[in-house]
Amino acid sequence: MEGRLDSRTGMEELDRDECMRLLAHSPLGRLAVVVADQPLVFPVNFTLDGNSIVFRTDRGTKLHGARTGPVAFECDGIDREYHTGWSVLAQGIPEEVRSPPEIARLEQLPLRPWCDAPKPVWLRLRPSSVTGRRIPAHVATFVSEIEEENRCR
Repeated sequence: MEGRLDSRTGMEELDRDECMRLLAHSPLGRLAVVVADQPLVFPVNFTLDGNSIVFRTDRGTKLHGARTGPVAFECDGIDREYHTGWSVLAQGIPEEVRSPPEIARLEQLPLRPWCDAPKPVWLRLRPSSVTGRRIPAHVATFVSEIEEENRCR
């Protein structure tokens, strides 16, 4: 799916559906919180539950920050060889899932802690805002790389 190209940056602006599609195929994101007036960013593995981002955690700074204010969630992907990539930013107020039937339902989703430490707390982010950008492939770059390769032969 192609979005609108930003004439200033040359980046493609992604619509919400494309952002959610990219998130659905990514296992790792970053949760940004503010604690004691300091911005903090934590890697989290996650999955989608409909249009919500869900992840697990334990007591600590990340949970405290998520409980006390709005958060940002960022996920991205890159292609180092072709210098392309994308980034999705979701913002909102997360909610702690406390209902045992809802937790049982979430436990059926493809989400398991990556580390051995327990992660008993489920958090759900129903984003109030989802935006994304993609660095598109640059045809001129590819052409010049091919020309350079041909000269070196």
